[in-house]
Amino acid sequence: MKILSIGNSFSTDSHKFLCRLANLNGIEITTVNLFIGGCNLETHWKNASENNVCYDMEINGNDATEVVSIAYALQSDKWDVITFQQSSNLSGIYESTAPYLTDLAKYVRQAQPQAKLYYHQTWAYETDTVHSGFLNYDKDQIKMYNCIKETARKAANDIGAKIIPTGDVIQQLRTAKEFDYNNGGLSLCRDGYHLSNDYGRFAAAASWLHTLTEKEIICEKFDELDEKLIKLIIDTVNCLK
Repeated sequence: MKILSIGNSFSTDSHKFLCRLANLNGIEITTVNLFIGGCNLETHWKNASENNVCYDMEINGNDATEVVSIAYALQSDKWDVITFQQSSNLSGIYESTAPYLTDLAKYVRQAQPQAKLYYHQTWAYETDTVHSGFLNYDKDQIKMYNCIKETARKAANDIGAKIIPTGDVIQQLRTAKEFDYNNGGLSLCRDGYHLSNDYGRFAAAASWLHTLTEKEIICEKFDELDEKLIKLIIDTVNCLK
């Protein structure tokens, strides 16, 4: 499976462990993330329509060694999966997706008609984040999550895509005492909005792999992560409908 994401740092987080987790499950994948920090759909479409060479090309969760255009990435391989996402501050504002997402999806389909399109449902910020975008949701994590969920549903429907529900997984995990940050549990974010380098990124990778393969994920050990917390994450992901 070959996966291309037109994204930002939230897709960087999601790709970090994706290849490694896939290999543990006997699945061979290649991932490319087109990275511009905080990039929104309007800018992605502008870059595509103007053929701007401005994306760090991150391969298999590693740091980029090349700066490319969207067109270059589309022409570089035959992609099975291509994903889109909005910038985190606008991720729960449906009006911000139009017409840029539909234009971008049309552009991608013309270049890669065989690819399956997915919309990445990202996650709500941590409750004490200082990110200015939290003001869009009245500094309310649950409100932000619900807005993201609804926006992702509508956006995916607009382009005939499926949803990668990373945000659902992160929010569900936050209800477990181990990740209940407000009551002494671990935060799944490292700075209030990006995923933590350990369990947050692992949860995102598991969410992607489960959704894209439609298979239950198996993982008992992963680097230095706690086996009980790994099991909690995997069980949560495998219960996704």
